[in-house]
Amino acid sequence: MTQSMFIVWRESVEALLVIGILQTWVSRQQQASQLLRYVWTGAALGLLLSGVLAGLILLAGEAMSGTANEWFQASLALVASLLIVQMVGWMHRNARTLKHDLTRHADQRLSRQGGLGLLLLALLAVSREGSETVVFLYGAGARLQGPQLGLFAVGALAGLVLSLLTVSLLHSSRRFISWPRFFAISEAILLLLGAALLVSGIERVGGQLLAMDWPEAVYRGIGDALWDSSAILDDGHGFGGFLADFTGYRASPSAMTLLVWLGYWGLVAGWLRPRKAENLPCPT
Repeated sequence: MTQSMFIVWRESVEALLVIGILQTWVSRQQQASQLLRYVWTGAALGLLLSGVLAGLILLAGEAMSGTANEWFQASLALVASLLIVQMVGWMHRNARTLKHDLTRHADQRLSRQGGLGLLLLALLAVSREGSETVVFLYGAGARLQGPQLGLFAVGALAGLVLSLLTVSLLHSSRRFISWPRFFAISEAILLLLGAALLVSGIERVGGQLLAMDWPEAVYRGIGDALWDSSAILDDGHGFGGFLADFTGYRASPSAMTLLVWLGYWGLVAGWLRPRKAENLPCPT
């Protein structure tokens, strides 16, 4: 539930930020009300396109069974992890100029294509966030069933409500939280979630590899636990379960899982080098 809530919350806030910037820009143009309809139509079409993607992924998952389904779910989890790192890296480097770049693109599209250009810009922006949300949610919840799946869906709805409240708070007051602080905190949590998705995907890959013919050393690296800390912090429930969902913590990790987890953070540290403090855009 917490995974789905955070994913929808973070992605929805980013989508609302983009729409807010466009809405503020449109309000300063001639025929603002007509142009605003193009923006919201594009946003609605972007949501529809994301819904179509979700349907296609679900259909593909249901059409597969056994080994094929396991590989499909593992692939989506790994893709979701990669997308998280790519998205955080992009925002890390472009947040300072996001508002300027977006309004510049809006000016260009309006002059060349009129309202349809704005519609397309909003469609692309919202469908990008929506598509990422779909992939993240499938990667995180592919194995859930019954009550767990229901809680996962409730978490997603809670995340949507929370995103609306967050955007309202960010607009109304910067005393408690600012846009730079919000993105810094959410980026850190996203990277932790990316590690969890990566570990989940690698474990599914490992399960399939164990069914193949490999040298004994490979089996030990894939299947044997390096240690067992479940007596101290079990990854199946409580705080340990929370860490497992959000960081990829395992009480009994294999050598492959540990190496992949360490490699992930090594690559993230290289990809996201320290930057100077920047003022992130606020759609006001």
